[in-house]
Amino acid sequence: MNVSKIDCKGTPTIKLELSSEALSAIPSPSQCQTAPCRETGLRYATSVLLIASILLPQTAAHAQTAAAPALKSPAAAPSATGPATPGMGTSTAVTSPDQRLQLKFSVLDTVPDTSGRLVYSVLYNGKPLLEDSGLSLKLAGAPPLGENVRITEATPSSGVDDYDQISGTASHVHDAYNSITVTVSEPDNPGRGTPRTLSIEARAYNGAVAFRYVVPEPPGANGQYYQRMLRLEEERTQFNFDRDASTWALELPNFRSAYESEFIPLSISAFSSQGGAPTRLLVGLPLLTHIPGQAWLAITEADLETNSVMYLTGGPADFPSQKAQFHLQTVVAPRFDDPPSDPSIAVIGRLPHHSAWRVLEVADTPAALTELNVVNDLNPPSVLTDTSWIHPGKSAWGWWNGNAGADGKSANTTAGLEYFVDFAAASGFPYMLVDGGWSEPDDITKPNSRVDVPAIVQYAAAKNVKVWIWTHYTPTVLQMDAAFPIYEKWGVAGVKIDFIQRGDQTGIEWYYRAARLAAAHHLMLDYHGTTTPWGISRTYPNVMGYEGVLGMENSKWSTRDNPVSHTTLPFTRMLSGPMDYTPGGFGNATEETFVARNFRPMVLGTRAQQLALYVLYFAPIQMVADAPAAYQGQPEFQFIKDVPATWDETRGLQGKPGESATIARRSGHDWFIGSISNWTPRDIAIPLNFLGPGKYTAEIYRDANDADQNPQHVTIEKKSVRQSDTLALHLASGGGAAIRLRPAS
Repeated sequence: MNVSKIDCKGTPTIKLELSSEALSAIPSPSQCQTAPCRETGLRYATSVLLIASILLPQTAAHAQTAAAPALKSPAAAPSATGPATPGMGTSTAVTSPDQRLQLKFSVLDTVPDTSGRLVYSVLYNGKPLLEDSGLSLKLAGAPPLGENVRITEATPSSGVDDYDQISGTASHVHDAYNSITVTVSEPDNPGRGTPRTLSIEARAYNGAVAFRYVVPEPPGANGQYYQRMLRLEEERTQFNFDRDASTWALELPNFRSAYESEFIPLSISAFSSQGGAPTRLLVGLPLLTHIPGQAWLAITEADLETNSVMYLTGGPADFPSQKAQFHLQTVVAPRFDDPPSDPSIAVIGRLPHHSAWRVLEVADTPAALTELNVVNDLNPPSVLTDTSWIHPGKSAWGWWNGNAGADGKSANTTAGLEYFVDFAAASGFPYMLVDGGWSEPDDITKPNSRVDVPAIVQYAAAKNVKVWIWTHYTPTVLQMDAAFPIYEKWGVAGVKIDFIQRGDQTGIEWYYRAARLAAAHHLMLDYHGTTTPWGISRTYPNVMGYEGVLGMENSKWSTRDNPVSHTTLPFTRMLSGPMDYTPGGFGNATEETFVARNFRPMVLGTRAQQLALYVLYFAPIQMVADAPAAYQGQPEFQFIKDVPATWDETRGLQGKPGESATIARRSGHDWFIGSISNWTPRDIAIPLNFLGPGKYTAEIYRDANDADQNPQHVTIEKKSVRQSDTLALHLASGGGAAIRLRPAS
């Protein structure tokens, strides 16, 4: 991988000479000691791992990022302004290379009761998206850092994120950005020691802005342990919208969910008040918003190592210029190893410490958001020197269909799973997944008497198929040091780890530890029962999959997985990264004929829609979820065999969450298009101007004319097209179309 990030030479540094005031906030040793976990051996083990990670030097990933050389961007120079008239505050800004996005930092000192408050705002095409929004950190035993400060330094720069990806929606990324580091300092306070400082690192890309907090080591710490520790109670980042925007919000029940919920349409004002009653919703990322007449904006995060997951909620206004009803603020996941009687410390760490990146993706249309790679850009480059064993691909899988065997009966046995190996080999799929039920209870190092994993791996190898296996998070935490070497010895290709359901600091550190350990034993990973991804796959490309979605498994017991949800996910959940939704259901049903069932489940929507999901939903390890018998004799199964699991290029063509979605992706010289509708039939026109010169053959799998009543019916046709042509498609109720375009010569 080639990563370029050298600061510009000769860029001026804006520096203000201000008087200093000491504000001492050094915690006592007793405050720094984390309470021992008293609940289970598992929590104790993970707490020990976290403390170890804090005391060790920075990981190789972050060291590599800090030292990575880079080239100056040829884009427009960053914008930065110095202080205004004394007493009127200071401001500085950074602008995207195309000049459309501006991220501005200011200090408010003219508003009553908010003197010296650090804020940011965002403009797009000269129009406000976010008004002045607070930036501060509540550290244990001290006033919030950022609420009484002055800008003392603003250092602009620029760079280019340039790298290749083993798996992704683009195989090569080249994203220019302008950047600025803003340092603020608290005022002089005689007798209280050296004043505290805080830096904000910010970047502006074409299509996104991002920033993160950096808390430095206090001057004069002289190696003293307690002065070098961060103990974060709250991150107080605000998002103050200019007006009452529409959102698609992932409302979650608590901090230990699997992110398997709908993205519900809500106005920003609903986060703070519903029917006049105060409201405190807990919302997971990403959050998609539409600011009428201005832009589509998505809020997400990147590079979580040493941090915890961010959520959003509403809240009361806390300074007069803020429109209270259009306000969101961050909540970082609390540590789960703190007893309820202890103060809630969300993050502990060594100084200097940086937060995760807070990412704002901005575009004129929701489809344009699907083309961005900014979440990956903001993560450290790969730390793996040998990636020759990491390969994306499709996988046969028995769990969703009830392990329906050749005789039509469920058989989670060695012989039954070898049947799925045969199916994978015949279909040209490189993988087969052995799901739950193969190991001894609470011991993932030993197969049980029904499923002989080493024998299945050996059987599959003879047919050029590799095997993934499933494990539960709890025994994996306790046994992975012993289990992963065993899996490598067996010849297992990867591990799907399920029911993680945590995004606190200890949990996030576990994701990284599992990725490192798995890489050491040539194992790929697929995280399930998770938060949404944040770009870890760039640093550890063996992390191939993430669930964190209301996936097709919900069809086994409810109607929650449906065409309305299908058309929402490309513009919401997919903005964070890979999504293991597990498509491929061929038991297609209308709303009237659908019956939820566990064995050989039905799916809502047409078969052509299921085919289109293989293009719309990016998953480097892509499941083929139905039983082999469901595909037998079905000519449209050819599209699933042909469609890749990773891509060279992506174009968002059209759509709106909850209504429709159309995306084109390229693999080599071939283009694939997926287009779907909600329950409303619609006609769409797809301009083919993204094609190269010359003729292409379009292989079209679309809803048959009677698909509204018979959703399993698909019409397959071929036609010759050029880049000047427009494809006209009719999508049935709950329908779709899947298209492959190949150069004619």
